[in-house]
Amino acid sequence: MTYKKPSITVDGLVVKDSSILLIKRKNEPFKDMWALPGGFVNYGETVEDAVKREVKEETGLDTDITELFGVYSDPNRDPRGHTISIVFILKPTGGSLIGGDDASDARYFPLDKLPKLAFDHRVIIKDYKRRKRHDMSKM
Repeated sequence: MTYKKPSITVDGLVVKDSSILLIKRKNEPFKDMWALPGGFVNYGETVEDAVKREVKEETGLDTDITELFGVYSDPNRDPRGHTISIVFILKPTGGSLIGGDDASDARYFPLDKLPKLAFDHRVIIKDYKRRKRHDMSKM
């Protein structure tokens, strides 16, 4: 018996001050919409290496992972098929911000003034903002 398997993807939350890094998608699905930098994990690659590679390819920035944020697995999150995305929080360590690879643009947007987003990325960012507010209330 053959089993269908979901694909593994990664997404990066790169936040500076009160702004988040987004890329403008160059290809379908969601061509010309904004999204978190990320993509598919290559066979033989760790998810940690994949997220740093994808962020570098799409934004020009070198990054370090600061935290595992969460896992998003709604079977309908990607029209290409069932994907499971592992989301990391990263901090920039170098490079120059420029849209590259699958991105036609890359820029920071205020967390309270986001453009229309691809996939379930609005949900991910909403969860990030909620966690940030919760963490601040504990101080």
